[in-house]
Amino acid sequence: MATDILLSFSHHLWSGGRTISPLSHSLPVIGAHYPHCGNLSTMRILGIDPGLRTTGFGVIDKHGHKLAYVASGTIKTPDASLPERLKVILASVSEVIRTYSPDCSAIEIVFVNVNPQSTLLLGQARGAAICSLVSGNLSVAEYTALQIKQAVAGHGKAQKQQVQDMVQRLLSLPGLPGSDAADALAVAICHAHSGDALAALSALAPTLGKKGLRVKGGRLIG
Repeated sequence: MATDILLSFSHHLWSGGRTISPLSHSLPVIGAHYPHCGNLSTMRILGIDPGLRTTGFGVIDKHGHKLAYVASGTIKTPDASLPERLKVILASVSEVIRTYSPDCSAIEIVFVNVNPQSTLLLGQARGAAICSLVSGNLSVAEYTALQIKQAVAGHGKAQKQQVQDMVQRLLSLPGLPGSDAADALAVAICHAHSGDALAALSALAPTLGKKGLRVKGGRLIG
C-alpha cells in the first residue's frame, strides 16, 4: 500500500515502554466511565497533531492511573496537489487505526493565526484526519493548545522543547520524541487526564446536586 511508505513509526525503536503515574494535578478515577471511550481502567487513546505536510500521531494505553507508550510517528505528505495530500492523510490515519485499534481519539483544535491561508490549509488537513477517525468509529475529543500544554507541562505557555521533555518523562521513553510525534502524544495524554477529571466530577454528581450544582460538558454549573 502506497501510504505505508509515508508512515514513520517509532514503535520499532521504543517497544515495551514502561508505565508511569499521570501528573499529580490529575483528578483520580472513581469508578466511572468516560462517554464513548470505554472503561477508564483500560483505554487505548490515539492522539493526532494535524498538519498538511506532516501529521503527528501518538498512541498510549491508560491502565487506571498509569500511562503506557504504545507507538508514535509522523505521516508525511508528498509534494502534490491539495486533494492528493488530504487523501494521504485520510488513508494513513486509517492505517494507524487498523494497526493499533484505539478505543478513542483526540485532536488539537486549530485557531486562526497571522496567515489566514495557512490556517485554512491546516484546517483542511485536520478535517481529513477527523473524517478518518470518525470513519473508524472512534469518538473524537478536541483540545486547544493551551489545554494540552497545561495537561502535560503544567502551564499553557510551555515551549515545544518543554513539551517534548515532559512527554519523554511521563511515558518513560528512552529518547526524545520528534516534535510532531511529541505533540500528538501530548494530545493523547491530555485526553487521558481529561477523562480522569470528568470521571471524578460524574462520581461527585449526587453530592453536587444537593448543593445546587450539576455537571454539564465537563463543567460545574450552578
